[in-house]
Amino acid sequence: MPIKVAIAEDIDDIRNGLQLIINSTEGYSCDCVCKNGNEAIEKIAQNKPDVVLMDINMPGINGVEAVRILKQQLPATQFLMCTVYEEDEHIFDSLKAGATGYILKKTQPAKLLEAITEIYNGGSPMSSTIARKVMVSFADNKVKQPIDDLTEREKEILNQLARGMQYKAIAAQLSLSVETVRTHIRNIYEKLQVHNKQEAIQKAYSNE
Repeated sequence: MPIKVAIAEDIDDIRNGLQLIINSTEGYSCDCVCKNGNEAIEKIAQNKPDVVLMDINMPGINGVEAVRILKQQLPATQFLMCTVYEEDEHIFDSLKAGATGYILKKTQPAKLLEAITEIYNGGSPMSSTIARKVMVSFADNKVKQPIDDLTEREKEILNQLARGMQYKAIAAQLSLSVETVRTHIRNIYEKLQVHNKQEAIQKAYSNE
């Protein structure tokens, strides 16, 4: 059975070109084409394709919103965004809506067909520039925790507070004055945006 593909694209030449590429290649078929998001919601829901090539900027309902609506109706259908946009906002809005792939319209026909096959087989194809943006974003968000804003000395003092030690005992343990310890603790509260010891400990260690 060929992979059943639907296309949602408002530019006639692009839409027709994509359909021609798909239908002229063995193993793929496309008999559902849509000119805008509203039409996509109606026709794709009836057609139940394996893979949808979805543009983002279309008249009426845009491609991201169309994916969000259709994914609820067709959870097994895979949505591959095919667009000119490379901005982070469009990428992540599409992925949050339920798309599992994101390629650019300038992608060569052979790569486009590879992407359709990959997403059909459970992969998440992305143009190289898009994949890099996704990886950088995940890396940035993964490692950042509230405690990361503290200096090593501040972390050391907060750890002592978490163990129930009083200011005087912390000062003696670290060979600091009590006033220096107080200053560090004020800085900890300010960086963590809290008002007391309990809030600081909870916020700093809640993700560990």
